[in-house]
Amino acid sequence: MKKPALRRSAVLLAVLPLAGCISFGAKPPSTLLTLSPTATVPVGQDQSSATAKAIVVTVPVVPAALAVARVPVRTSATSLAYVKDAQWSEPPARLFARLMSDTLAAKTGRVVVSQVQAVGESNDQLDGELRNFGLDATAREAVVTFDASLSRTGTPTTEKRRFEARVPVPAIDAASVGPAINQAANQVAGEVADWVGR
Repeated sequence: MKKPALRRSAVLLAVLPLAGCISFGAKPPSTLLTLSPTATVPVGQDQSSATAKAIVVTVPVVPAALAVARVPVRTSATSLAYVKDAQWSEPPARLFARLMSDTLAAKTGRVVVSQVQAVGESNDQLDGELRNFGLDATAREAVVTFDASLSRTGTPTTEKRRFEARVPVPAIDAASVGPAINQAANQVAGEVADWVGR
């Protein structure tokens, strides 16, 4: 009777040291990063495609390095790392598309509609590729590069333009990356809005 009890105790004692090593999921970061637009439509302001031009803003295409929630750091021309403990609240492409939509609506007066809402109507469409959305360690800068592609209603051609913003970062750490990338993203969104709005 005593031996089975001793064996159980020995097994429990052997397992206890492993409890601190076992993880059933990735440890979440203490904070998640997001983007905040510097230009927004006032609360309560009506918008109508009957009185203003409408535009569809699609979620941009991204390279594999930006298809994750982590913040990439270019350490050389051919290598990447990620900022420790820094993570976006959702995929960067969706955050950037929402920021772009808010900025376009605020700066141009355009009505931003989804692709579902745009069915059956003639609308301009903004597509593109988000090529950089992270840090350049060699220059100590946040870098946002967006290759925009604009199809305007009534024209058979497509316009393309590259936009880029660089903002200095005091350090390559989780506390510094969010504000710097947010500033760079807002600068790019503002320049795109000026281009689209003409």
